[in-house]
Amino acid sequence: MSTTVTPAVPATASPTSSSASALATRPLWLVGVAATALAAIVTALVAEVAKAADVPMQVASSSGGDPETIPAGGFATMVLIGGAIGVVLALALARWAKRPARTFLVVTGVLTVVSFASPLIAENATTATRVVLELTHVVAAAIVIPPIAYRLAHHQER
Repeated sequence: MSTTVTPAVPATASPTSSSASALATRPLWLVGVAATALAAIVTALVAEVAKAADVPMQVASSSGGDPETIPAGGFATMVLIGGAIGVVLALALARWAKRPARTFLVVTGVLTVVSFASPLIAENATTATRVVLELTHVVAAAIVIPPIAYRLAHHQER
């Protein structure tokens, strides 16, 4: 006589698919807030690593002004502000857009590209500083946009 043991988790399930399905069932605002908080922390860490690598994280408020150091908290604050705007945008699109995930991706993609202009025009910033500033924009966008878009794509599957 032989006994067969069946696994509790289906063979096709993976940690990624189970976390993705959990993401699809969380409230949209919660997904956005969690992603934004994570992005704020990571961008502040990127700034701290850059400072440790002797990148002068300094910009001037005007062309004649003295450069001032950008604090790590400044990176986090800006990500929190941008993330809050993104969450409000996502909530509005979930309510009124015909294809909210696609619209969110298009709008946030355009806004991310537009955000690249600010480091390029930063006054009295070194090239290394500008590169790090651009990198923080990419990092924040890469952390915040995908989970919100995923959640929007599944907003009717509640």
